[in-house]
Amino acid sequence: MTEQKRANPAPLGLSGFALTTLVLSVYNAGLLSQGESAVLGLAAFYGGLAQLLAGILEWRAGNTFGYVAFFTYGAFWEWYFLTSMLGGAAAQGIGLVLIAFGIFTLVMWFGTFRSNLGLFMTFLLLWITFFLLGAGLMVNSTALVHAGGYVGILTAIAAWYTGLAAVVAEALGVSPPLGRPLMK
Repeated sequence: MTEQKRANPAPLGLSGFALTTLVLSVYNAGLLSQGESAVLGLAAFYGGLAQLLAGILEWRAGNTFGYVAFFTYGAFWEWYFLTSMLGGAAAQGIGLVLIAFGIFTLVMWFGTFRSNLGLFMTFLLLWITFFLLGAGLMVNSTALVHAGGYVGILTAIAAWYTGLAAVVAEALGVSPPLGRPLMK
């Protein structure tokens, strides 16, 4: 009896993360100033629910790193959705949460040292994004928030490339370059 082939959940998780991060980062960078609520549906469903599902599927596949990463960032997007919908959260409180996620992401980044360069860059850029945004909110600095938005855009590009490279590899039998691991 052979085991049925299962889809790789990582491209779904990375794509949900990337698209939601890109849209919010455009606003954080100050490139758009109206319609920011457009990110809320993405945060609830594509950034949130899709990543939670990807995390559960990574758990079923026995991938602890993928499980922890996707489930945590899915929960982050659900937190963002609820915090935005309920309102009333002080900027400093949100900044503190972002810095805490930056610390978590920094630790997770160490887990990418034996992975490909695409994942390494995604986590590197993400912890920088969280720290810039968090610090910007803590000290009320538009410049830091804008810088965090721009780094967030780069984060989204790195995540999308990394996730979609797996889709292209499977669909076309061509492996886009993802770079070698830093450590063996």
